[in-house]
Amino acid sequence: MDPTSAPAAAHDLSFVGLFLQADPIVKGVMILLVLASIACWTVVIDKMVRIAAARRQAKAFAAMVANGGGLEEGRRGLAARVVAAAQEAWRDQDPTETRAERRERIERAMRAALTQDLKRLQTGLPLLATSGSAAPFVGLFGTVWGIMNSFASIAKSQDTSLAVVAPGIAEALFATAIGLVVAIPAVVAYNKLSGDLAKVQGAFVAAIGTLGNRLARDRSHHARSAAE
Repeated sequence: MDPTSAPAAAHDLSFVGLFLQADPIVKGVMILLVLASIACWTVVIDKMVRIAAARRQAKAFAAMVANGGGLEEGRRGLAARVVAAAQEAWRDQDPTETRAERRERIERAMRAALTQDLKRLQTGLPLLATSGSAAPFVGLFGTVWGIMNSFASIAKSQDTSLAVVAPGIAEALFATAIGLVVAIPAVVAYNKLSGDLAKVQGAFVAAIGTLGNRLARDRSHHARSAAE
């Protein structure tokens, strides 16, 4: 009974135990990965909230444009900055330009405002992409280092029994597991958030084309709307 229970008492194979018993370098790798995971989840939660708000604004903006509403109805959040750009471009009229040129200039101003705001929404996404691609290799580095230490311990003790080898290998593999726990959600979140941003952009761009055509077609009506 005593010989079989001694290894269990000497080596704690729980997550906390594996961390505390790990080599300092492996322990540093684990801490780095945990910090990366916290940073990634902070970005994910923040972007989910912001992109959800942008999606609602895109839907409201598209509905306003489709229903022929006045520009004052779009003055909220991201849509407000797109509308403000449209109004500014509309006011800066050149009597010599054609309707097509006027439309292109107004739409270009709206797309520029949209792109600027979308860049702000994209802040933090590179962290997800970097963590998703690098975290498994960082964890693998910790694993390789830990296994090297395990083999060094085997050489010193001259004992190749599983009871001697297993704890060190378990600590090493734990680093790879943490790396995968960081990488998989980061990759999934990056793809999901990037897709959502593309949908928001598509909805705005479609409505911008319709609104640009309206503003370029009817000067006097939209002059009153823009002045309100």
